[in-house]
Amino acid sequence: MTQHDIATSRLLSQQINEPSLKSAPEMVAYFGAIQGQEYAQTKWSLGLRMPHLKDSDIEKELNEGRILRTHLLRPTWHFVAPRDIRWMLKLTAPRVDAINSYMYRKMELDSATFNRCNDIMARILEGGKHLTREALSQEFLKNNIEAESVRLVCILMKAELEGLICNGVRQGNQFTYALLEERVPPAKEISRDEALAELTQRYFLSRGPATAKDFATWSGLTLTDCKKGIEMTRANWAEEKIESETYYFSPKALKKETNFQQMHLTPIYDEMIMGYKNREALQQIRHAVQPAQRLRFDNTILFDGQIIGSWRRKIKPKLIEFEYEFLQPLNKKQELEFEKAILRFETFYGLPVKTIL
Repeated sequence: MTQHDIATSRLLSQQINEPSLKSAPEMVAYFGAIQGQEYAQTKWSLGLRMPHLKDSDIEKELNEGRILRTHLLRPTWHFVAPRDIRWMLKLTAPRVDAINSYMYRKMELDSATFNRCNDIMARILEGGKHLTREALSQEFLKNNIEAESVRLVCILMKAELEGLICNGVRQGNQFTYALLEERVPPAKEISRDEALAELTQRYFLSRGPATAKDFATWSGLTLTDCKKGIEMTRANWAEEKIESETYYFSPKALKKETNFQQMHLTPIYDEMIMGYKNREALQQIRHAVQPAQRLRFDNTILFDGQIIGSWRRKIKPKLIEFEYEFLQPLNKKQELEFEKAILRFETFYGLPVKTIL
């Protein structure tokens, strides 16, 4: 297996080439969780994998609670399926909480303060209320609890990690919080080992070929835990050792007859990037360009599983301004694929795209 093989196999496992899933909630559950601090870009990340969906379709799923946005795995937001949120929090929240502990102390937040804040949120959100961050901040201030800026972020993240709150229905462009217990029906608890095996299964199915180190970086779990998860699910994986690292993957990810000559506009925190510690497989062409060229934008353009350029967009009332650059001139096949990628982008947002080189 070459680095190029790894990259193209990931296009299959990541549902970018030949996607088989039909709904955004299915896709989120398939991945286990999808990094989601850049909200609009994460919706596009799902749309990229499901060409029949539009931005409004995915927004509807989020507002109706069929996809949730909360903190888990690492100290950042993720999209997660409702049926998975409790066991995933139980497995990964302690590690996130430990990472946050320094900031808790710096913000002078102790257990008593967190408990008071949780009591306030439980009371004011009860009955299906969905409140903005600013509204929650004002309620804390009424109770003589300073809750602004980083201190407020810590208070809300702690409540998310404890399974008290999650995202609610957006109010215009403002995010809201709601009680998790009112948003998600009760679910059967599973053991920590069962949760670890399940997360391992989701990770390597949706992101393989990948290594234990890749899994640890993505999940926020210890390398020891990740190796244990691999052992518990080893019967499900093919594996190959490349240099000093062992890669695990579903045998279905090695389908050779697939046409990978497609172009994809991947957002900054897409799982093709953030799903791994080692991202060299995507950068074979980039490394070959001499002299080494730095891309201007953070969102990447993939062709045949390789980074060949970057892009950014600015959404205006009647159009999308789309800036881009490539590492080297495109051939005719690539030019055609770029036109297709832009058309897909237009369809997703329902706005014409004005390209700016």
